[in-house]
Amino acid sequence: MKLKILCPQWGHEQLETEAFFAKVKEAGYDGVDTWIPENKEERKCFIRLLDEYELLMVSHQHQANGNSIREFCESFEYYLNLSLESNPILINSHSGSDSFTIEQQLQVLDVAENFSIKKGIRVAHETHRGRIGFGPVNSRELFGLRPTMKITADFSHWVCVTESYLENFEKELDEVIIRAEHIHARVGFTEGPQIPDPRSPFWKEEVEYFLNLWERIIIYRKSIGTEIFTITPEFGPPPYMWTSLKDNSSVADQWDINLFMKKILQDRFS
Repeated sequence: MKLKILCPQWGHEQLETEAFFAKVKEAGYDGVDTWIPENKEERKCFIRLLDEYELLMVSHQHQANGNSIREFCESFEYYLNLSLESNPILINSHSGSDSFTIEQQLQVLDVAENFSIKKGIRVAHETHRGRIGFGPVNSRELFGLRPTMKITADFSHWVCVTESYLENFEKELDEVIIRAEHIHARVGFTEGPQIPDPRSPFWKEEVEYFLNLWERIIIYRKSIGTEIFTITPEFGPPPYMWTSLKDNSSVADQWDINLFMKKILQDRFS
């Protein structure tokens, strides 16, 4: 199995697209994990440069909205189609809302499943706070009702939401392991979605805990013959990144941290 490490654009929005792609390529990433521009001309340029720099893409859907579930599902399908224009390896989706009823959440999942079948693209629903995958208990119900539901595994959110290292959710973890199509490799802790710096010895146990979770997914994917699997080191900028009480500056450099995580992932899993 080939492991592909992608770079998040989150935190680098100030860079022009080509400057960002050049930086990503020089750093040895295999691709990018980001959203596609809504502006038509910017989108054409983005897609052209993605091809020129020979970068894989996990396309990110996070914009869907609406005042009713019908409006939301229509918007959701629109943004799925927009995401598809970059010819991504898969679409990572911030799907729905934690305020939706189970019936409404199922409608969102069905839109994604029908789109996936029709267009021949995987849509993975991120385990993200505020979305339908916000925690293991709600996800357990969805897993039972929609056996084909695919996941982007971001365990940092579940650890934060449950204020635990998921000791009481082994069955739910087992389900995520076999449903995970993509990983967002950020290390969280029980009171937040991101530790200050994975290079610090003070957070060694948390880093090892998350590495072990990701390794379970890698082992499973290899066992079923997956050809390509993607991981994005996804430590983010402030307010995810901790800041100094003195001047509110970042306590560490986001780019350097994600490069550190990239090397750990390559050394351990490639």
